[in-house]
Amino acid sequence: MRSTTPDDVYAITGAVILDVREPSEHAQARIEGTIDIPLGELVERLAEVPGDSTVYVLCHVGGRSAQAAQYLEAQGIDAVNIDGGLVAWYRAGLPLVHGGAS
Repeated sequence: MRSTTPDDVYAITGAVILDVREPSEHAQARIEGTIDIPLGELVERLAEVPGDSTVYVLCHVGGRSAQAAQYLEAQGIDAVNIDGGLVAWYRAGLPLVHGGAS
């Protein structure tokens, strides 16, 4: 499984980010423009994940997104885990939306 840093993903224009956190987590903070599919729903909602571009997978600290990236790779999708998740994104000073649903 490949992984990358939040800074590297942010530098990619039009990066497709899949957020596998729960809706309650999105209510606290989120990245604008992500595809939001909780990890527990990923198998059923796989058709919502683009198969024609690299998908960067994010969760809170990186554990769930690593699982999701491995699953997506097994399905033939080019998936990359974002190391450190949303916590690392925040610590890097990258833009977040606080509160509200995506």
